[in-house]
Amino acid sequence: MLDPEFVKILVCPDNRTPVREASLEEISDLNQKIEEGSLQNIGGRKINDKLDAGLIREAGDRLYPVRKNIPVMLIEEAIQL
Repeated sequence: MLDPEFVKILVCPDNRTPVREASLEEISDLNQKIEEGSLQNIGGRKINDKLDAGLIREAGDRLYPVRKNIPVMLIEEAIQL
């Protein structure tokens, strides 16, 4: 879990809108798709590693993965929801 104060200062690098931490249910659903081999990022790369956490932008349509407690706020690494 990320520090809530830290999450408050983060924004989507694409449209500069706020992000929120993904729920356990949202992460679980995405990890199921990863296990099935059916999830890729916006850059078109298949995602093989399960997610520990993620940050979802305000519109709810994109998730930025968190790896080893570090948010990966790169547009091409985002997952379209």
